[in-house]
Amino acid sequence: MTTSPSVEQPTGTQARPWLALVALLLGVSLIVLEGSIVNVLIPTIVDDLGIDRTSVLWVTSIYSLVFAALLITFGVLSDRIGRKRMFMIGTAIFVAFNLLAGMAQSGDMLILARAGEAVGGAMMLPTSMAIINVNFRGHMRAAAFGLWGAVFGGMAAFGPLLGGWLADVASWRWAFYINIPLGIISLIMVWKIIGESRGEDRRRLDLAGVLMSSLGLGLIVFGLIEGQALGWLWLITTWDLGPISLTPGDLSPVPMALGFGAFLLLLFVVTQSARAKQGKSVLMDLSLFRIRRYGYGNVVATLVSLGEFGVLFALPLWLQAVQSFSPLQTGALVAILGVGAVLAGGAARHVSAIIGATRLVRLGMVLEIIGITGVLLLLSVDRSAWWLALPLFVYGVGVGFDTAQLTNVILEDVPPQRSGGASSVTSTLRQVGSTLGSAVLGTVLFVSLGLALQNDLAVNQPDLSQDQRTQIVDQVVDSSGEAIIPLEQQQGMADIAQEAKESYTRAVKIMAGVAGGAMVIGLIASFGLPADRRREEDDEEKSEPVKA
Repeated sequence: MTTSPSVEQPTGTQARPWLALVALLLGVSLIVLEGSIVNVLIPTIVDDLGIDRTSVLWVTSIYSLVFAALLITFGVLSDRIGRKRMFMIGTAIFVAFNLLAGMAQSGDMLILARAGEAVGGAMMLPTSMAIINVNFRGHMRAAAFGLWGAVFGGMAAFGPLLGGWLADVASWRWAFYINIPLGIISLIMVWKIIGESRGEDRRRLDLAGVLMSSLGLGLIVFGLIEGQALGWLWLITTWDLGPISLTPGDLSPVPMALGFGAFLLLLFVVTQSARAKQGKSVLMDLSLFRIRRYGYGNVVATLVSLGEFGVLFALPLWLQAVQSFSPLQTGALVAILGVGAVLAGGAARHVSAIIGATRLVRLGMVLEIIGITGVLLLLSVDRSAWWLALPLFVYGVGVGFDTAQLTNVILEDVPPQRSGGASSVTSTLRQVGSTLGSAVLGTVLFVSLGLALQNDLAVNQPDLSQDQRTQIVDQVVDSSGEAIIPLEQQQGMADIAQEAKESYTRAVKIMAGVAGGAMVIGLIASFGLPADRRREEDDEEKSEPVKA
């Protein structure tokens, strides 16, 4: 299948396609690392910068939020201004804000820097997928997307190991500084090796769509993150925004943000459909969803992303707060997931040749469900956390299998000239799932922790007053559990610290159950995908030269 003649052909990439893939994957690995490396560093950052639980959620969620909000916009723009150019601009922005993040002296500065990193990452990720979709076909295409998926899944799990090692030998700041030289290398390689390519659409960008989609996503994630701190319906604290000042008992901004955000996203979908019928440019080409493989595939990707990396958010916090793991020990245990992901990602193409890519995606989700169930069952205050190694490995194999081939399955029937917009929508939906997953699962974790600890203290520590219980609960929850170890070291507080550990463990189990539930729904949705094509089609394409 060749590119439409009206699409500008990339030059230079055909002669060195695999070297070009290395250049892209180096940049992609940095984007994914940045999404996971911070998780293991949160306790250290909390201690150094003195941030509270809401800031913790923003530090971990702002990256995914901005990423998701801008992916569609930059994916469409890359079709117009050039995918190589967009990737290079994004890399430069990504490198600059990593420098700012490393220099951050406050939680607000770190959150701002993380948002800037996400802007660069949003330029890079869908562009990398589009370049692969345009430059690789048949057998080579499946291998290229398999490697892309292996890097995506593996780096998400290796991030905590790298972060833990850097925190031990240097500082959490080096988790950002290390991306600077690697980003520069990727930038130079892309500039020298990859040819430029563009899509057909040269119409004016839908600025109203940009505003509706970005603001809608932002408001929903704001509501999910701030709900516990501000109150889900009525304010439980003072809230100021410019000239607006609200006091406890007033209507919380949270339901308003959630409602208006949902309205904007609904309006976005309606207006995109209307613009397409009028022949105007759109950010989201809804006609692509008529392609069964693309439509069902994106539903699966969104649901899987919602639950897939929930364990990577909560487990590092639990390991350091309850098991007294160092950042390096935490990263080493979580990296076992990465080992499984990389091994499975490398084998994914060969396994898919036997059972088919769609069945491989389903197998991956089944293994993830088994793995997260194992984590849920083995998680214990008294049992060594290293017992989690086996279910984490199984979970990682599942991540490697479904991540390696899901993108290939989704984009298989998409015409190359529509790759930028199509891949950006896929990336957006996956990031929306990840962002909502972080916000929802983070809220489930901290709400469950607060309720469980309040109840446990009331039942098992009757000598404590209500104010004392509330103070302890707030201290533990606001520090994301970091206060448990110092609490244990105080004279006469060992029993209370033990209650906190037990409550934290139950909260993580609840969160893992919610994440596993999302995976089960995703598995059910995957049966809407059409059967894989006969392998003879790929054999025919193997004999064709790689088209650019």
